[in-house]
Amino acid sequence: MKTLLETIVRSLVDHPECVVIRETEQQQSITYAIALHHEDVGKVIGKNGRMIQAIRTVVQAANESKKRIDVRIEE
Repeated sequence: MKTLLETIVRSLVDHPECVVIRETEQQQSITYAIALHHEDVGKVIGKNGRMIQAIRTVVQAANESKKRIDVRIEE
């Protein structure tokens, strides 16, 4: 799942070498925190949050576990 998320985000940004994804697993959820170059944050969020919402939808659809998936952007 982390690889899928990394591939999607790196294809969107101008500084793919700065993309770092941290995975935190808890009992009922998995959180993916995406660290980006400050210039790329708007590209990943998109207009009115549409891009990040689409990324979350794709990750949820690919989720094979019963755990809840959360995708966040760190600054």
